[in-house]
Amino acid sequence: MNKDSTINYWIESAACDEKAMNTLFDNGHYSWALFIGHLVIEKLLKAFYIKNKDLDFPHIHQLLRIAEEAGLDLADDQKDFLLEVTTFNIKARYADYKSRFQKKATREFTERYIVKIREFREWLQMKINE
Repeated sequence: MNKDSTINYWIESAACDEKAMNTLFDNGHYSWALFIGHLVIEKLLKAFYIKNKDLDFPHIHQLLRIAEEAGLDLADDQKDFLLEVTTFNIKARYADYKSRFQKKATREFTERYIVKIREFREWLQMKINE
């Protein structure tokens, strides 16, 4: 795949994951909705990385690190957001964190972060399209 088709792959995959995130949220699977929300942001960060660096993107899940390696200029609150969303990847996956995270991931908590994920996604897509 060339650069443009790889970027499009990540964008389309993120859009598909956003639909899954919304479905999970609507059906009360809050911790999994947040986990998928992490993937939405991760995939778009990788698209941004490929656009601005090269096809050899970092094979990691730490959102802030991907953004920094991609040269994405972030405000402090955006950095904090990426650090928090990265925890959704770990906490939804591993048994020792899962129970505590499921209690934390109430409807209100999840909805607040889904709104932020959507806002960041829109901002990041704008950056990809510049």
